[in-house]
Formats: sequence, structure tokens, C-alpha cells
Amino acid sequence: MKILLAIDDSPHSRSAVESMRQRPWPQETVVRILSVVQPIPPFATELWYAPNVDITAWETEMDKRANALVTRVAATLQPAGLATEEIVRTGDPRMAIVHEASEWRADLIVLGSHGYTGIQRLLLGSVAQYVVSHADCSVEVVRERRA
Repeated sequence: MKILLAIDDSPHSRSAVESMRQRPWPQETVVRILSVVQPIPPFATELWYAPNVDITAWETEMDKRANALVTRVAATLQPAGLATEEIVRTGDPRMAIVHEASEWRADLIVLGSHGYTGIQRLLLGSVAQYVVSHADCSVEVVRERRA
């Protein structure tokens, strides 16, 4: 079984990782851990421009953090007997997740939900909703339990 686990550094993704770690999976399961780094839009760099801010260095740091994140998550899943692959992509997370799953021919996508509703969802969009609507394979959306 091929599972694409899409993560960011949020509590919602941690819930998805924990769900993956606790469940039994078929013996030959491979989990591709994907984190997507969104590039800083050109118009935003003009608005935020300050002579002492190095946008390239900032983007490099975001990429470095994403790589560290997928490595940490792989170390969490391997003791559960899951084979892992680590990958970081740059782009729109919604499209990158769907594209990666399609290209890799994943059987399942697992991701956490931020739980946006109303105006937040309208302004920020919903990665989970987009992935569910556009993926070629099954999608599991893990929701963080509320107190």
C-alpha cells in the first residue's frame, strides 16, 4: 500500500501523524511524507521590502525547516514498522499534494484538517477540501479532537 502523508508543522498535522502511527497497516506499506513550502509571492516581497531582509535566505530557511519536519515525522513512523520516504516540494499545497499523489500513484492520502469555517475558509481556502475534491485516490482527513 502506498500512502501519501501530507504535513505542515501544525497540531492538525501532528494528529494525522499520530493516527498513522497508532494504526495497523499492511506489511508492505510505504508512507511518503510530503511537506509543501509556499513561495513568497512577488507582490508580497514588494510590500514587505526592507533593505535588510533577504527573501532568498528566508525561503531557504523555510525549506530547511520543512526538510527537518519530514525527517522528524519519518523517525516517528519507522518504529511502527512503516517504510518511509521524505519529500519536500515548493508550490501551492493543494495542487502539490494532488499532483504528488497522482504521479506516485498513491492508494491513500492522509492529511489533517485545520477546521476552517465561514470567512476563514473563504479567505484562506481549505487544503483538505481541495484534495478530497481533486485526488484520484481515497483521502482520509484527520480532525483534531476538541476538548
